[in-house]
Amino acid sequence: MSLSIAPEVSDRGRRQAAIDRLRQVGGRLPTWSELADPDGNDVDLSRVDPDDAHAGNLWRVHWFNAADRKSRLKTPAHVVLPPELTGVKAPIVVMLGCHFPMIGAHKVLAAYACLVPRLITGRFDPSRQRAVWPSTGNYCRGGVAISRILGCRGVAVLPAGMSRERFEWLQKWVADPSDIIRTPGTESNVKEIYDKCAELQRDRDNIILNQFSEFANYLIHYHCTGQACDRVFGDLKRSHKDYRLAAFVSATGSAGTIAAGDRLKALHNTKIVAVEALECPTMYCNGFGEHNIQGIGDKHIPLIHNVMNTDVVIAVSDAASDSLNLLLGSEQGRGYLEKRRKLSPELITQFDRFGISGLANIVAAIKLAKRFEYGPNDVIFTVATDSAAMYRSERDSYLGRKYPDGFDEVNAGEIFGRHLEGIADAHVLELTHVERSRIFNLGYYTWVEQQGVPVEDFERRRSQEFWRQLVDTIPAWDRMIGDFNAEIARKAFA
Repeated sequence: MSLSIAPEVSDRGRRQAAIDRLRQVGGRLPTWSELADPDGNDVDLSRVDPDDAHAGNLWRVHWFNAADRKSRLKTPAHVVLPPELTGVKAPIVVMLGCHFPMIGAHKVLAAYACLVPRLITGRFDPSRQRAVWPSTGNYCRGGVAISRILGCRGVAVLPAGMSRERFEWLQKWVADPSDIIRTPGTESNVKEIYDKCAELQRDRDNIILNQFSEFANYLIHYHCTGQACDRVFGDLKRSHKDYRLAAFVSATGSAGTIAAGDRLKALHNTKIVAVEALECPTMYCNGFGEHNIQGIGDKHIPLIHNVMNTDVVIAVSDAASDSLNLLLGSEQGRGYLEKRRKLSPELITQFDRFGISGLANIVAAIKLAKRFEYGPNDVIFTVATDSAAMYRSERDSYLGRKYPDGFDEVNAGEIFGRHLEGIADAHVLELTHVERSRIFNLGYYTWVEQQGVPVEDFERRRSQEFWRQLVDTIPAWDRMIGDFNAEIARKAFA
C-alpha cells in the first residue's frame, strides 16, 4: 500500500477513458485552487439544480455557496455563536457544511478530491471500474454523487446502524440496491468497513477510495477548508481588529477536515483541537466503545491525521449531542430558548444547519474556551459537517427513549443547564510530545499490521517535513487537472 499517489500519469489508456467520459457528460474538472477561491469561476450554473447529478455541480463543491446552494457568497457561510448560548466570552464560529451540493454536507469535497487524482493519472477507468466509498455516512454519499455525475458505479460501504436518512438518500442515488453495503455495527465499527473493502478489493475492478488513508482528503481540506476559515476570519477581523484565531476544533473522523488546522496554525499560530466521543476515547486514553456521534468514525487513528501537529484532544459524550439535537430541533426546546434564554429567532433558525457531529464540535469548543480561559478576542473556529435534516429519526428515537411521557420546556431547561450552561473543562487533554507519540503509535496496529503500510512509510509521517512536502504538490495537481481539461476541450473541438 503506497502512502500517496504521485502527480504523474500512470496509465494513458485509462486516463483517455476518463477524458472520454467527461466529454460524454459535458463536464470538466475544477482545480483544487478554483474550489478554494471560486470568485473567478465563470461556469454558468443558472439552470443547474444543486441536487441534480449534473457535471455543473462539480463547480459548487466549495464553501462559498449561499443558503439556496445556487448563488455564491463572497465570504463562506458561517454562524457566530453568542455568549448567551455558549456561556463563554470567546466567539465560536461554526462553518456550515450543509450548503454543499447534492448531499448537503462538506464531505462531497473530500469525495471529489479523492477521485480526481485517479482520473487524471489514469488510475481509474469510469467506463468499467467501480468506485468503492468506505464511510460512516456522508463521505460515501458524496462519493456516490460524484460517481453518478461521471456515469460510473459508486458503491457505498457503511455501518448498518447509521441514521435512516443516510440510507434513504443512498437508495435514491445508487445505480443498483446492491451498491449499498451495510457492515455490522454503528459509528465506531470502522474495522468492519475495512474488512469488507479488503473483500471487495479482490475484484480488480473495485477501486477503494478510503478517506482515512487518501492524502488527497488531507490536501483538499488544508487548501480549501483552511482558506475558507481564513477568509471568514479576515472578514471578522475587519470589524474587530484585536481578534486572534485562537483555535480550530474538529472531530477527527477521517482526519480530513482537521487538516485545515495545519494551514491555520501556519498562518495564525492557531491551536489544533481533535474531538472524539467520550464513549470511545481512543486518542484521549487508548479507549474503545460505542457511541452515536454520527460521522466521526473512530476506534483507530486515520493515516492522514497529522498527529504530531495536534495540540489538544477533547472527548465529548454522545449524551450531549443527542440531547442538544432534541433541544435545538424541537418546538418545545426552541420555545424555551426564545422565551427564557432570550435568543433571537434569527439565531434559533440557524440551528437547522447543525448536525450531530457539529453539536459535538460546539460542545468541545466550549470546553476548550473554559480550559484556556479564552476572552472576547479569542476566536474559535469549528465545523458543522451537515444539517439537522440528517438526524430527525435520531431525534425521534432519543425522544422516545428518554421522554416517553412527553418533552416540555422544563425538560428543555434541564438539557440547557446540563449540556450547555453546565459544560465543564473535563476530558480535555493538552498534548505533550509524549502524548502525541502515544496517539501516533496507536495507528501502527491499523495501518502496518492490518493494512500493510510499510513501517518506514508509516514512520515518515512523524516529521512535519513530510506534510509540508505533501502540501507542496498542490500546484502540480492543479496543473494536471488543467492539462486534463485541455485534452477534453481538444477532443470536443476535433
